[in-house]
Amino acid sequence: MGHRGAKAYVAENTLESIQKALDLGVDGVEVDVHVCASGELVVFHDFTLDRMTNGTGEVSKLSLNELKQLKVDGQFQIPTLEEVLDLVGKNHLVNIELKGKHTASKTCDLIQYYIKTKGWEYSNFIVSSFQHHELEDVFKRDKNIPLGVLTKANVAEAIEFAETINAVAIHPNYALLTPENVQQAKAKGYKVNTWTVNDEETIDRMKAYGVDGIISDNPDKL
Repeated sequence: MGHRGAKAYVAENTLESIQKALDLGVDGVEVDVHVCASGELVVFHDFTLDRMTNGTGEVSKLSLNELKQLKVDGQFQIPTLEEVLDLVGKNHLVNIELKGKHTASKTCDLIQYYIKTKGWEYSNFIVSSFQHHELEDVFKRDKNIPLGVLTKANVAEAIEFAETINAVAIHPNYALLTPENVQQAKAKGYKVNTWTVNDEETIDRMKAYGVDGIISDNPDKL
């Protein structure tokens, strides 16, 4: 999967970066979402605008119209999740990471809309987060949405929490993984999608461990 599109080549979480990932032949893309002040889901990683745009302040405090006036990396727009889904299409997996607060309900609504009106399947999506309460909220709203538990701390704890929300996958940082804990997770029925794996040596090691998915800034190396 392309991490925030193809982050190594084009500014992260932009339509142009996602298109680059698709051009490189990815099976899916991973993007981050926040709810902006006017209520739309926007695709952006940070909670603040300062690192990636010519704006400043919190993403959640600006309307979509205000966010659209900003430039990402000097030239790109901040996209909505709808724009991303329309670009990616239903032949690829879309991993939506719930980054901002109160993103669960809007994400559920949008997924349900694409399934009901645009011929998508639940299997086109996986919703992941470090924030357990957001994943719990998705689970309460729609138990059919595939969930992935993100962790940079402990694989066993991620599995433990995954059991409480019927998650389909755990998403650990690659530095946490061993052949043993990958197999333990898979033995319990979880897919293991690891991030962010960029160099060829580590990619080969993750493949040898038997992970199911690799999220990378340069997905052409996969």
